[in-house]
Amino acid sequence: MTEATDLPDESSGESGETPGEGSAKKPASPRAPRAPRKTSSSRTSASKTSGSSPRAPRRPAAQRPATARKRPAAAPKPSESEGTPPPAPEDAAVDGTPVDPALEAALESIAASETRDEVDQISSSDADEAALEQDEPAPADEPAPEDDAVADDPVDAAEQAVATITGSTDLVPVEADDAAPVPALVLRGIRKSFGDLQALDGISLEVPVGSFYGIVGPNGAGKTTTLSIIAGLLRADSGDITIAGVDAAAKPVAAKRLMGVLPDRFRTFDRLTGRQLLYYYGALRGLPPAEVERRTIDLARAFDLTESLGRVVSDYSAGMSKKIMLAGALIHSPRVLVLDEPFEAVDPVSSAAILDILQAYVAHGGTVILSSHGMELVERVCSRVAVIVAGSLVAEGTIDEVRGEVSLEERFVELVGGAGELEGLEWLHTFSD
Repeated sequence: MTEATDLPDESSGESGETPGEGSAKKPASPRAPRAPRKTSSSRTSASKTSGSSPRAPRRPAAQRPATARKRPAAAPKPSESEGTPPPAPEDAAVDGTPVDPALEAALESIAASETRDEVDQISSSDADEAALEQDEPAPADEPAPEDDAVADDPVDAAEQAVATITGSTDLVPVEADDAAPVPALVLRGIRKSFGDLQALDGISLEVPVGSFYGIVGPNGAGKTTTLSIIAGLLRADSGDITIAGVDAAAKPVAAKRLMGVLPDRFRTFDRLTGRQLLYYYGALRGLPPAEVERRTIDLARAFDLTESLGRVVSDYSAGMSKKIMLAGALIHSPRVLVLDEPFEAVDPVSSAAILDILQAYVAHGGTVILSSHGMELVERVCSRVAVIVAGSLVAEGTIDEVRGEVSLEERFVELVGGAGELEGLEWLHTFSD
């Protein structure tokens, strides 16, 4: 083994002689294996405990040349949970000048402090951006709904639903408490002519729901024409018709679904049996077969036709034909019944049974509109009456309003114009034999 000289060890950064000791040499000793590099803290403590004189004062870090040390490359920003690891120290000296351990420790501390400042600045910037996003107002094209406007404009739930089906977006506010019920029938300015004959001249009526409404007048006054236009069997020349709120001109099929009709001078499939005819009526109204059969049995029992269901309708009497047709008008349980002379050619017992059925129907919300020549019957069962003379409406209202202090028949005679002239019939006072 060679002897160690007193030359300084540049790799360790320590000199063989301390400043101020001159050139005195220390006795040579065998070179010991190099110990691991000490940290700055251990070196500082070792220098304090050693017997050597203190080192010369070091320059502050701020006075070091800009090229004395390279700044380590920026590492990825660590998460808050991982902390900020200190950058790895650089052992190589810059420009061949040894790096003092204390200076190296100061530089490491400065770099760690700058890294922490950058992390804090980024965290503060992220927090400010999040606060701005929370405080940012809603977009101008999506205004918040105004509860006061909704509260002031209630919309009936039913109307919304209809707008969704029909595709309409115009919702009409309604007053739930004060809204009047929709009339069962409204006629406005109905006119109808046949060539030079003016059958109807501006008829206007309004029939409330759940009423028994009578239309009376002399022969040829326009009663049957009015009922035929209501039922859709004739088309008016002008005027408007509404059935339970449905425009009969705009939606004729929907309006007819709401009605049951017993026309005058009816024609039917009289080669069918009574059961087959009622089944045909029910099938036309869209009822299932089982329901048609059940209702056929109920109606036949009510109209006393049970024993006659198996016979063809052409064999029925006039009264039986009237009853089977009335049963066909009722089989689909319509909202409005339009009956032209329903009691004509019907015996008193059957008339009483028909009246009981119609009165129960009205009591449960149905509406009956009928024409009749029997003033006593109309006065007894109807709640309102209209008097038509020569195609014009001459009186309309409740029974009491129309008849006044006299009977309905007497009032009718006054409105029509009295009896015809009897002069020229003296030959009837003698006999030909």
